[in-house]
Amino acid sequence: MTQDLQQLLEKIQRDGVDKANAEADKILAEAHVKAKTAVESARTEAAKIKAEARQEAEAFEHRAEETIRQSARDTVLNVEKAVTGLFQRLLLNDINATLNEKTDLIAGLAAEAVHAYLGEKSGIEVAAAAKLADVLRKKLASDAANGVTIVTDETTGAGFRIRLANGRVEHTFTGVAIAEALGKHLRPRLAALMKP
Repeated sequence: MTQDLQQLLEKIQRDGVDKANAEADKILAEAHVKAKTAVESARTEAAKIKAEARQEAEAFEHRAEETIRQSARDTVLNVEKAVTGLFQRLLLNDINATLNEKTDLIAGLAAEAVHAYLGEKSGIEVAAAAKLADVLRKKLASDAANGVTIVTDETTGAGFRIRLANGRVEHTFTGVAIAEALGKHLRPRLAALMKP
């Protein structure tokens, strides 16, 4: 009977060990499946994050390139504006200096302009700074009878203005007007020089 009992105990022990081994194998298999699922999920999530990061990096790179292009355009425009302004000021200074130095020449030009308009109109007014107005009064004294009036106007600088038809038509020959007219012809050439 001891032997039967011994066999029974051994059988119970083997069944328990086999059951425990089977349970361990089952737990181990479930753990492998869970681990494999977790690894696959982590890989999928990592790939998704990597793709999003790549998209964000490409978008950032595109925005940065566009910002650099815009900055380059703005820089060229600012330089062009500064150079144009500098040339405009230099041109104005040179014209004003010439107008101040050549009062006889300017008075002659004003007289020619007045004579050109006298045939068509009467009541011509010439506005000029005091220095030029005195020279014009002497030069155009004989035309006063034909309705030519010389007035002092310090806003003209070294140039002059001719007004016709009671001030409704005006032609300006001031340093600013001459520089602006010349600048319109020079700007396209200057702009062409600024282009890369």
